[in-house]
Amino acid sequence: MAEKLCIRSPNAKNRDIPNLGIGVGLRIPHYEDIFRDNPPIDWFEIISENFMVDGGKPLENLERILERYPVVQHGVSLAIGSPDPLDFDYLKRLKALTRKTKTPWVSDHLCWGRLPGANFHDLLPLPYTREVIDYVAERAHIVQDYLELPFALENLSSYVGFQKDEMTEWEFYSTIVEKADVFMMLDVNNIYVSSRNHGFDPEDYIKHIPLDRVLQIHLAGHSDYDAYVLDTHDNYVCDQVWDIYAKVYPKTGGVSTLLEWDDNFVSFQNTWDEALKAKQFQQKIAVP
Repeated sequence: MAEKLCIRSPNAKNRDIPNLGIGVGLRIPHYEDIFRDNPPIDWFEIISENFMVDGGKPLENLERILERYPVVQHGVSLAIGSPDPLDFDYLKRLKALTRKTKTPWVSDHLCWGRLPGANFHDLLPLPYTREVIDYVAERAHIVQDYLELPFALENLSSYVGFQKDEMTEWEFYSTIVEKADVFMMLDVNNIYVSSRNHGFDPEDYIKHIPLDRVLQIHLAGHSDYDAYVLDTHDNYVCDQVWDIYAKVYPKTGGVSTLLEWDDNFVSFQNTWDEALKAKQFQQKIAVP
């Protein structure tokens, strides 16, 4: 079957965002295989903070990757919803790294993780309120302007709710990115994990978000304990998550797809083979 291409509307917010193809998160256990075999993978995603250093082995390894592959930066420490002021020392180092990698965009998580004088080193959920929307949207807009690159927020996997929530997660997420005029880094595994933990239908999520603001999709595995699901990134992508991907991908107009695998590592070849399953779904998808 010939591959069916997705074509973005000229009015889509993501119309100028390149589709890099299918990538894998760059992780240390796979370095030996990558440097030895130079696999023909489309691109790698890096955790920005791992390379925001002045020198040494991390940057040496990054330079070797950049010689052959496109690289996209994904962060875990911005903590956009935290009550402390934006950390411009952090943003300065982040921006310097973007000049090195030439990343086409930068993403981080829609979360909080810090208080003045304390860093919890976790991706903590935010209350779904209009006050938080205004606060986060203003900060996200500042970050995008400062970085001078498209900036995307990733939806979290969710395990708790707040009594003061005023809306659904998808309303909260959509309103922030539209108010800030930023993008979505859409994790379809996180949609599934949250739907199981909170009892909503993933279809409702997909139908009510601006998919033309998606610039990248994350796929991952998780741990299923029946009563709840944990986003562990340590397993193969389940059929239900692939089903969500098949529904979302064409509605984005076709965007870069990334497999995350962060624990209980399998070989690079097996990781890459899992990522390449996305191509099978893309080839079966009719253009809307």
